[in-house]
Amino acid sequence: MAGLLGGLVLLTACGLSLAQPGVPEEAAAAADAAAHAPLTKGEIKARRDFQMLDFNKDGKLSRAEVALFPRLAAAFDTADTDKDGFVSFAEVEVFAVQYRAERAAAKAAEQEAAGKK
Repeated sequence: MAGLLGGLVLLTACGLSLAQPGVPEEAAAAADAAAHAPLTKGEIKARRDFQMLDFNKDGKLSRAEVALFPRLAAAFDTADTDKDGFVSFAEVEVFAVQYRAERAAAKAAEQEAAGKK
């Protein structure tokens, strides 16, 4: 299960490539290049895991489809950003970016606290 969540989190390395207002042109160009780059092994695994969980093959995950995975089920409401009762692959990508940022911040705080001892 940790591998599944990890795979879904890894997929965001190149997954979000839409240009956003206020983003420098170089950053937008780099994001666009990343979007057209071949998928990494982690991204391929994440897509495969998503498809595996999507039992009815409708392109989105329902609560029932993630019920057997407590960590995914617990994160369902947070990941369901449009509150339609389903989590799309795009929503998984967004959630994964947030999850990675929170995990990195927690790790940095831990390292800082360990350094002060």
